[in-house]
Amino acid sequence: MTFGTTLLISVIMLTVLILYGVPIPYAFAAPVVLIVLVNDINPQMLLVTTYGKVYSLVLLAIPFFIMAGVIMEKGKIGTYLVDWIECFTGRIKGGLAAATVVASAVFGSVCGSGSATVACIGGIMAPRMKASNYNPGIIGAVICCSGPLGLLIPPSAIQILYAWSTNQSVLACFLATVCPGVLLVICMSITSVILIKRDKHYRLPDPVILPAPERRKKFIRVTRESIPALIMPVIVLGGIYGGIMTPTEAGAVAIVYAIPIACFYYKGMKLRQLKEVLTEAGITTGAILCLLTFVSIMSRLFLQEGLPQIILNALTMISQEQWAILLMINVILILLGMITDDICGTLIAAPILVPICLSIGVSPIHFAAILGVNLGMGNITPPCAPFIFLASRTTGIPAASIMKYSAVFIVTSYIPVLILTTYIPDLSLWLPNMVLGDKLAL
Repeated sequence: MTFGTTLLISVIMLTVLILYGVPIPYAFAAPVVLIVLVNDINPQMLLVTTYGKVYSLVLLAIPFFIMAGVIMEKGKIGTYLVDWIECFTGRIKGGLAAATVVASAVFGSVCGSGSATVACIGGIMAPRMKASNYNPGIIGAVICCSGPLGLLIPPSAIQILYAWSTNQSVLACFLATVCPGVLLVICMSITSVILIKRDKHYRLPDPVILPAPERRKKFIRVTRESIPALIMPVIVLGGIYGGIMTPTEAGAVAIVYAIPIACFYYKGMKLRQLKEVLTEAGITTGAILCLLTFVSIMSRLFLQEGLPQIILNALTMISQEQWAILLMINVILILLGMITDDICGTLIAAPILVPICLSIGVSPIHFAAILGVNLGMGNITPPCAPFIFLASRTTGIPAASIMKYSAVFIVTSYIPVLILTTYIPDLSLWLPNMVLGDKLAL
């Protein structure tokens, strides 16, 4: 059996298993076993090589940030972040929706997880927006579509995996997604406010505007209460960008800082609940590492058989223009994001598509931002759309209602930002160049 036939059968098998609901690690294990058996490959060599790659200090950052996100959620740290942000958006009609977008970006800057962002910020903001007579579909869509900001505003779990799988600088990959992430925050905030103002079925009361002295007193009070929560992203981001800490060390410091704040200052969590936090983080990390092992083996097999060159030849047969090849790569990533989650998509696409990008003169750091926006959008694009269903469970709003309005955010926010990120390299390369300078080889 030729490699092309084996590849086609493997892709069909993987797609069917995922759609059928087989656990993702097992869904990727099956095609690996098929390729190894059909092509008579030595599995011992693959396992030894993969173990050496998975045994990486960089990957320790993932469980650390997952645990930090769970502590923030259970310890009410996220609640105080939201309260502080509302001080700036409270005077805008529809300001709660804009506050949700900004709070998701801030929360994501600590935990690095989109799903944790949806669960925590959704749990806080959904009751507030429902009490203010917001359209339930818009509530769910804002919460759902803000989740990918946790993947773009660094630190980001998928950027850690991207850097690990392509041998790039983690800090450079983090910095590459900052400008697209901020641009997405602006676009989504504007879109959400416009959607709410133009909604004819759910009329919002005019926002209560306090006199300047009372507004000042409220801001001072809320800021005083929120200072410990606001310091957390400053420690994490300042430590990473300032070169004081590696991402792994920053994740560990975030946990050490978050535990006393959550347990003793805000008293949102008991010390005995740390067992639940450790269990939740351990289960999530175990699933990711199991998935990482099988996907790494699959990617290695594909690289050995020259899949990147096969894809590049197929693309250049259609067009040899860089802009056209990038357009086709984006289409591939969008389709990949529609059937897999962000972690699977990163581990599959990064090692295969980076060589193609290098061959057409696209920086791998630039491609990190393109991949991040694409797979973030994939989380809210059916048929899989994990964030839509997570937002539905978190808010109690039907998924069908959320999909209707999430399509608006895709068209008005995600696609424009994706186009700008793809065709204006400086949008993603400006910050890495400024911070890293000569240390960054582009």
